[in-house]
Amino acid sequence: MTAHENTTPKGGVKRGPRRGLRHHLSAYGFAAPAIVLTVVLLYLPFLWTAYLSFTSFNGFGDPEWVGPENYVKMFQDEGITNSMLNTLFWVIGTLVIPVGLGLVIALLSHGIKGGVWYRMPFLVPYAVSGIAVGVIWTFILESGGALDEALNFLHLPGSGSRWLLDSPLNTFMMIIAAAWQGSGVNALLFGIGLQSIPKEPIEAARLDGATGWKLFRHVTWPLLTPLTTVVVGLSIVGSLKTFDIVWGMTKGGPGRDSETLALTMYKQTFVTNDYGLGAALAILLTVITVGASVLYLRQQIGSGKDH
Repeated sequence: MTAHENTTPKGGVKRGPRRGLRHHLSAYGFAAPAIVLTVVLLYLPFLWTAYLSFTSFNGFGDPEWVGPENYVKMFQDEGITNSMLNTLFWVIGTLVIPVGLGLVIALLSHGIKGGVWYRMPFLVPYAVSGIAVGVIWTFILESGGALDEALNFLHLPGSGSRWLLDSPLNTFMMIIAAAWQGSGVNALLFGIGLQSIPKEPIEAARLDGATGWKLFRHVTWPLLTPLTTVVVGLSIVGSLKTFDIVWGMTKGGPGRDSETLALTMYKQTFVTNDYGLGAALAILLTVITVGASVLYLRQQIGSGKDH
């Protein structure tokens, strides 16, 4: 036995202080590249953006410190407050439609032979990019587009509606386009959750006479709660960052009527070259997204403790 080792009560060898130090240094050495990348690619840009949010800067010269002026301007700009309202519509819409529709698809296809193949057609749009979804649905919803032609052919009301030209109708139609893309993956997740539910509670509830809505409400839904928390959390974060579908369908128009916070941030920064205001919007969106994520994680941890 060396001077840096001693014997444990069970006869094993206990690491000495130098060996323990080398062990920790080795661990830090392996973690260092990931830490450096995180700091360089995430934290430093965030700090620079936070600094720019308190300046007036058009991309040339040096930023001029203006204090909280950009944040005050942000809440006084009607276009930006409208973007906040549209973003709220997106959050509510993507919770109600794609999450709800995904749950219905999963329930209807669960427990039947070849159920996975019934869910597959709904999953295909998820492989399409957001810009491509915007192009497809613009073809459908534009004036004189596929939807108007179909309504005319079937002699149904609604032909000639300004689906993408009137607000908030255009936002609601874009939410439907996003639901077309996202419902399939939610159905897949809920399907996995349904398959993981133990059969015993379901069979016991059926023996007690629970069927249909009562079985779902009192047995299936509580057992799906942990997975539902995941699906809802992902949907909230995704809706807060909505950009590609809106850009592909309306570019935030007409005017600024259908902009979301992410799109307004892009336009202020790269179209009008107001980097200070764009940075302030980026900080606001980051705070909202992180806040929603923290609430989601707390709910998930709370659900885990209950189980």
